[in-house]
This record gives sequence, structure tokens and C-alpha cells, in this order.
Amino acid sequence: MSNLDLFIKQIKESKKIVFFGGAGVSTASGIPDFRSQSGVYNKKLGYSVSGEEILSIRFLNANPKEFFDFSFNHIYFPEVLPSIAHKFPVFLEENNKDVTVVTQNIDGLHQVAGSKKVIELHGTQNTATCLKCNKKYDGKEVLNLRDKDGIPRCTYDNGIVRHDVVLFGQNLNNADISNAIEAISNADMLIVAGTSLNVYPAAGLIYYFNGKYLVLVNKERVNIREDNVLIFQDDMNKVFKEVIEKGID
Repeated sequence: MSNLDLFIKQIKESKKIVFFGGAGVSTASGIPDFRSQSGVYNKKLGYSVSGEEILSIRFLNANPKEFFDFSFNHIYFPEVLPSIAHKFPVFLEENNKDVTVVTQNIDGLHQVAGSKKVIELHGTQNTATCLKCNKKYDGKEVLNLRDKDGIPRCTYDNGIVRHDVVLFGQNLNNADISNAIEAISNADMLIVAGTSLNVYPAAGLIYYFNGKYLVLVNKERVNIREDNVLIFQDDMNKVFKEVIEKGID
């Protein structure tokens, strides 16, 4: 039996499935990988410090103009559409699977694709909040709130408005971590896609998996201390497209 046929067989035998997605799920849609050697986290790109330093709560408070210039030019891609990798959990739902998406990405493309249960460990660009009065905004509204310095301002009290993403120097949301652990602990199948499992604490969540089928789909080699893992070292859009085309009836 081929790995693809085995994957389909395992899906058929699973009811509760967690799709755990990393940066590769977003790069499959054309969004750059921020953490790669050539990614924006590791370059100055004409700014005073590296991208990783800019995307911190400390830098936002000290230099909001540079923070938002960098954010809007290098990590916000509202025009990007979901890839097959984003659509795959929806395909599973349509085939009567109870699917929870746990993602490290902030682009909100799983919801755009139609996934119903999504846990965003690092927050989301789909919504934004005023840092002064907590007024909520749709994520795309932020572009229209910018003042002459490019800083989004609240229409109520002129406070700074930013997307609801977790910055360096901030903790992940405890409720999101708890919900992710609960979903992974109760899943029959865990599909890990587009991540090398190097970013903690998110990567450590997979070790809460007690189910039967663990599947890894990633172009690069993944170091994992688990036996009985089905591994596809391949393009995830290709793998998921083949499953969709074959069907799981």
C-alpha cells in the first residue's frame, strides 16, 4: 500500500482530526516564510533593527511609526487567497470529520477557506484592537485608519490600533493553549503540516497527542522523536490535492 493510500485509510478510520499548521501552510499561498534564513525576521531591510526586534511589544511602544511601516510592508498580505492546504481541513469536514485547526499563522486564511474550528496560537490579522479603549475593528479596516505617519488611530479616542497578533515579548493566550492541548489530546489523528517543529512552545503541543495516527507533511526533513509516524517529505499542496482527488468515501 502506498503512503497516499495509507493516509486515506487512516483518515477513513478517524473521527476527530486535528490539523496542526505551520508557516509552510501560508507559504503555499505565496506568503513569505518569516523565519527562513532569507526571511524578514533575519534582515534589517533598511530599518534600524531586524524584523524580529521590530515585531516586539517593546519596539511598538518605542517606535510605532517604524513598527507599522514594517508590518504593513512585510507581514500583512490581505490580498492573498487560501491554498489547497487551507482547503484540506474543510474537505475533511465536508466528509463528516470533526476537525480542529491549530495554526501558528496569523493570516486568518483558514477561516477564509471555511474552517469552523480554528485555534490561532499567535493571534490573527482578521481583527484589530485599540490599545487605549479596546474598541474592536475588522482587520482590513486598519489600513484606512492610518494617520499621516502611517499609524492606525482609533476613531473614538485616537489610540493606536493594531492587529490582534502575539508580538515578541508577549505570552501566548492561555485559553488558546488549553484548547489546543484538549483538541490534540482527544484526536484520533493529528496531521502536522508545513512546520519543522522548531518554534516553541507551539511545537511542543504535538507531544500531547495520544491518538492512533500521526501524519507529517513538510518539504524539509522534520526531526521528531516518535515511532509509527507517516511522513510525506513533499509539497503539501500536491499531497492534499491527491487525497482530495482520490476521495475518502
